[in-house]
Amino acid sequence: MRSIVTLLVASSTLIGAPALADSASRDASPSWVCQKPGGTVGALKEIALAPGSEPLGITVGPDLKLWFTQAGSNTLGRATRDGQVTQFALPTPSASPQNITPGLDGNLWFTELSVDQVGRITRDGVVTEFKLPERGSAPFGITAGLDGNVWFTEVTGNRIGRITPVGVVTEYAIPTLASQPRGISLGVDGNIWFTELAGNKIGVISPADGSLREFSLPTPDSGPSAIAPGLDGAMWFTEQFGNKVGRITPAGVVTEYAIPTADSGPAALSVGADGNVWFVEQFGNKVGRITRAGVITEFELPTPDSLPSGISFGPAGFFCLDGGVWFTERFGDRLGRLQVVTTP
Repeated sequence: MRSIVTLLVASSTLIGAPALADSASRDASPSWVCQKPGGTVGALKEIALAPGSEPLGITVGPDLKLWFTQAGSNTLGRATRDGQVTQFALPTPSASPQNITPGLDGNLWFTELSVDQVGRITRDGVVTEFKLPERGSAPFGITAGLDGNVWFTEVTGNRIGRITPVGVVTEYAIPTLASQPRGISLGVDGNIWFTELAGNKIGVISPADGSLREFSLPTPDSGPSAIAPGLDGAMWFTEQFGNKVGRITPAGVVTEYAIPTADSGPAALSVGADGNVWFVEQFGNKVGRITRAGVITEFELPTPDSLPSGISFGPAGFFCLDGGVWFTERFGDRLGRLQVVTTP
């Protein structure tokens, strides 16, 4: 059935945890979590990639495989839950692919920062690239909307872009000048939420009419970076310079939580199968977990200075959800998996 699968895949993060997630803390081995690979919370494994590949963004595709960008090798990667990796070269040299998201059309969409393009790749690896109207746009974050289109940020263009499945681009100017929009995500409310790294704001745009609102953050120069929906109906985001994880309600009420590790450089974040929000610490070399109550736990990575960059809930198995989160290590040239729900 299209309805549930399409919605979950398009949201890119909402797929990661069902409404049953609250039971994870009470049940050490919930039936809806895949038993393999198993382990206790915090169990970690890494998968080596080609040297110099520099993996960045990561997501789960409509084929229930992990898809990720590799800025160093100018490729996209696809990985199965057991670690089998396939590479796909991009047509444009030095494109610097950044982030990737599943679309409602059944394809994967990604940004090419250095060449002002948005790309599309089919599950069979056929790549199509679409040039943006303005040079120097620097597309970065990307997400699927429930309107059937894909939305993205333009860091230096200071715009939010929308691209249809056939490649028609519409752009929306952000009121705050030089705001450097970065992360972007579909919200539980159906709107598109984004961060403004230099503007120190969280923005939201309506797919229905393009109307846009901005919310200033309490911490000055906090550098909001990534953003994702939580199961509590709010949006969660990282503050790269403020060293915090933030939460904003649909009405714009902001709460901030300090990360224990100083100067950790929090970046991407995602809901896990346990119902909590998980995030990477680029400079802390850790993966963090924050509960709805704001309690943060950190897990050290085995590869030194690996620069964890992207993170995603795990792909589903047969009638079950992966009990881990998957992440990229840009300088470590690895994929990692961290167990978030204890299973046998």
